[in-house]
Amino acid sequence: MDCKCSNFHEIIIFALMIIQKEIRLSHHSYGVHLITEEITRQLSRFPKDGILHLFIKHTSAGLTINENADPSVRHDFEQFFDYLVPEAWSGYTHTMEGSDDMPAHIKSSLFGSSVSVPITDGQLNLGTWQGIYLGEFRKRGSQRQVVATIYS
Repeated sequence: MDCKCSNFHEIIIFALMIIQKEIRLSHHSYGVHLITEEITRQLSRFPKDGILHLFIKHTSAGLTINENADPSVRHDFEQFFDYLVPEAWSGYTHTMEGSDDMPAHIKSSLFGSSVSVPITDGQLNLGTWQGIYLGEFRKRGSQRQVVATIYS
């Protein structure tokens, strides 16, 4: 298009499709658990290209992306978080729900409540050694809910 206007701006318009589904994760004990397959199984298919955003609806569990090849990574996460945020610290005031409650809130904030993963050619475009993890920080963890939003 030939435009002689000095204030002409190119406008790009495209359609964005958004799909949202709430996922119920299976019950997980205290610790760090690889959930990539559980997520992909419950979503069943992905668009050709896009972004998957996952948000956990809890304050005592979290999501992160990290190495999925060596199970010792999960153990080291647990050991480090227990060292960094001990259950038996006398400074906690939020203790009505048990001794693991406030430490679980802190750990989940450090871990994070959401992750985003690119979708390429209909698959999650994670790195070779990457996986999606659930950090379950309550000893009596419940079934967790994750909102999955796909932008394509």
